[in-house]
Formats: sequence, structure tokens, C-alpha cells
Amino acid sequence: MQPTDYALFKELDPQALQKKFLNSLLEIQNVRRGSIWIRQKKSYVCVEAAGDESENIRGVVLDSRQPSIVGWVMENQQMTVAEPRSDRRHFKEVENSFPVKSSQILCFPLFLHDKKVYGVVQIIDTSPGKTQLNLEKEYLAHLQNLVDICSIALSNAILFSTEKNKARHLKTALSRIRQEPFIIGQSREFKQSMDLVKSYAGTEFHVLVTGESGTGKELVAEQIHKLSPRKKMPFLVQNCSAIPETLLESELFGYKKGAFTGAARDKAGLFEAAHKGTVFLDEIGDMPMNVQAGLLRVLQKNEIKPLGETRVRYIDVRIVAATNKDIKQMIAENRFRQDLYYRLSVLPVELPPLRSRREDIPILVRHFLSKESLTAGTPEKKMAPGAMQHLVAYAWPGNVRELENLIRYLLVTTPDDTIEAVHLPEHIRMAGAMTRENTGHLNHDRGTRDSLADLSVMTWPGLEKAYVHALLEKHNWNVTWAARASGLNRSTFASRMRKLNIQRRRPEPV
Repeated sequence: MQPTDYALFKELDPQALQKKFLNSLLEIQNVRRGSIWIRQKKSYVCVEAAGDESENIRGVVLDSRQPSIVGWVMENQQMTVAEPRSDRRHFKEVENSFPVKSSQILCFPLFLHDKKVYGVVQIIDTSPGKTQLNLEKEYLAHLQNLVDICSIALSNAILFSTEKNKARHLKTALSRIRQEPFIIGQSREFKQSMDLVKSYAGTEFHVLVTGESGTGKELVAEQIHKLSPRKKMPFLVQNCSAIPETLLESELFGYKKGAFTGAARDKAGLFEAAHKGTVFLDEIGDMPMNVQAGLLRVLQKNEIKPLGETRVRYIDVRIVAATNKDIKQMIAENRFRQDLYYRLSVLPVELPPLRSRREDIPILVRHFLSKESLTAGTPEKKMAPGAMQHLVAYAWPGNVRELENLIRYLLVTTPDDTIEAVHLPEHIRMAGAMTRENTGHLNHDRGTRDSLADLSVMTWPGLEKAYVHALLEKHNWNVTWAARASGLNRSTFASRMRKLNIQRRRPEPV
């Protein structure tokens, strides 16, 4: 091999390098057949072949339990010379259909940096007199050194290609995470809400999404749009509390040039820009009364009137509105139009707070750990069982958004690969400690008081039953007080009691 030929070692494409490497060895030894084999689990696979019958050799798989020259070199980690007609190591079935058989085989191991064999290269003489291969000891030693160098270059190319593919996969996964709304949960309350969302999506009726801040109302609105017949049309968002009243009206309905100071040109409003699509109006409870009147016209007649315009314009939009406020109370206080409420809430859906679906917390934690690690380009961390117990016990007033932000904080501030309880903010650790104190000595089924120090050994129904029992005992079986302490309304709490078959034990007669 000439010095200029060493340029092949700079090749980073494994397939291209394998081909160049093998062809160079065949040229050096002046033979017409060769192959490269790689170990894959319990078999050896031919990943490259050159010369006669290459198409019939490439892709052949040998079982590692069967005798073969490839397998012998793999296991013994040393070069060998074999005469196929008499060598019992030769797997003859590979060449059964070949008109020209191998007369002599020179086989070298391929080493990684740590001297571990990951494959072999075969240089095959097919001449009847076995006259082509140079088997002089000194020459073979030189050839072995060359193969060792090439094998490391090949392993580097394979590693580079693997990492490149991995990076491409991560990039694709990250792009998918950024583009697709992820709504995750398995609790009964959450699934009921999502079933409504799916059933609503196929209709053209307007939707009102209610729930506390951070429960994922915008994600639900986007999901409704993506599952609807309008999915290929615009999905536009406006937070009604984010801009002043005068600007909100012009943002939604648009304006004509000269309608007010600074209106230097015509501007289309959000509703006009979303024609044939969906408009998501977040924080609808903060919409001023005069803007509510314009929105009512959109819902009733599918028309808008831009500021400064003398004629109406007809549009086709579907509206998904959301609020964390008590709209019925606002109607009673004359702060929200009753007719608008009835127009918006044709299809209502309420998203449960995170504290009422605690079984979803571990799922969400794992999802956010994976998502945020991909986003930051850092190794994924794990959540220790003790830390997870604190997260499940915490009330999450900011709901899913608060949990997501906490995971981002922990990924940055935790120096280790595992997030332990000590890494959590103090207010979350304290909430977990208080919950364990309340539920720490309960087992009503057996009349005993066992410690629940490790909640991870319990099933979710068992944990929930113990928690409900603890609240009821603490509040002397007053369901209203216990429900208030749990953060649920009384009817939901009583429903959970019935599902868990929890009834107050009557004193047994003496």
C-alpha cells in the first residue's frame, strides 16, 4: 500500500471505508475475493464483500454455535490461514452454489482500541494452485499491523456513524416534542376530560375549557384543532388578559387606515387571519364587556366589523375559549355577558387540577425529564423513589406548569445523575413530610398501625385509601372538612370514598 492510500483512514462513512479497506487488501495480495464480518449478538454477519460472488456473500449470517473460520478468529483473537477443502473449521455451505470455490483463506481479527475483537476480514485465494496469497512470516506481520490500523479506523467510523445517527434521532425526537402537544395522564378524571376533547374535536361547535392555571388549557385547545377537520388551517392564539382593552379590540377585529392615531395602514384582525381555522381565546374571563359584544357578533352571525370600517366582513372560524375563573359568578356580578357564556359553552370541558390526579405525577415527571434533557442536550437524570414520594404528596397549586418548571430547575441544579429528596425545594419536602405524618400509622383492614415510611411498596389504590382514611380520622369523619383538606370538593371526595368502599366502622357490641 502506498502512503497516499492511507487517506482512506480519514473516511468517516463506515460503508465506504469498509469497501476501500477490503479492496486495498485484495489488491495488495493480488486475489479476487474477500469479506468483512461483524459480531452481532450470537451471530456473525457479513457486512461487506468484494470480488467474485460478493453479492451472494454480503448479508450472510453465521450462527456463532456453528464451526467457521470467522468464528474461530473471533474467539481466538488471532490470524489464521486455512485450506477450505480440508479445514474442519470452514463453513462449506456458504460456497455450495459457487462455481469457483475458495482454495486458501487468510483471516485477520479486527480490534477495537481496547483490544477487543469486534469483527474479522477474510482475504480469499480462488486460484486452483493456491498461488496468489503471500504467506511469508515477515510480510504477514507487516500486513497484520496494517489491518490493525485499518480496524481501528473502521471502528472509529462505525462509532462516528452511530453517534451521528443518534444525534439525528434526538434532533427528530426534539422536533416532534416541540411541534406536537403532549397531553399525558391515566387517571380516571383526566381520561374522562380527554374523552370529551376527542368527541368535541370532530364537531364545528365552540368549546369552553375551564380549569386552574397550569392545567394545560392551551394544549387541549391545540389538540382539538389538530383532531378537527380544520387541522390544516390556521390555529391562532390570543391571551385576553395580556394586552390593554383598546389594543385587544383591534387585535381581534382589525382596523382600517386612519381609524385612530397611528393607524397608518389597514390591518387584518385575528379572526380574519384565522379564516377557516381555529381561534383560541385564553383568559376569556378578562375580556372587557365592549369586546365581548363584538365576540358575540362573531358567534351569532360569523361577521366582524374592523375599527373604522363601515361594512361587516364575513368569516368562518371555530372558537375555543378558556378561563380559570368562575364565569357564572362573574355573570351574577354583571362582569360577563350571559348570552356570550351560553354561546361559548356549547361544549364545556373542565380540566382536573394535578392534586386530584396524583397517580399521573410519576408519568409526567418521567416525560418532563426526558423532554427537557433532549431540549438542553444533557444526559437524562432519574428521580429517586424518595424524591418521587415528595412530589406525589405536594399539592401543586401551579399544576402541570409548576411541575414542568420544577423539573427544569432540578436538571440544572442537581449535580448527580439521580435527583434525591435533598435536591427538592424545602416547601415541597415539607409538604411531603406533613403528608407522611398524617398517613404514617394506618392499616384499618387489620386493625393495626403500621408505618408507611416507604410509599413505593404500596399500590396506588392502597395509598389513596390510606390517605382518605387519614383525613377522615383527623377530621372526626366529617366528610366536608376532610374534602376541604384534600383540595377536592365534597361530591368528588365522597365519590372517591364510594369507589374505594370506605365506610366508617361501627363500634362492635361489648
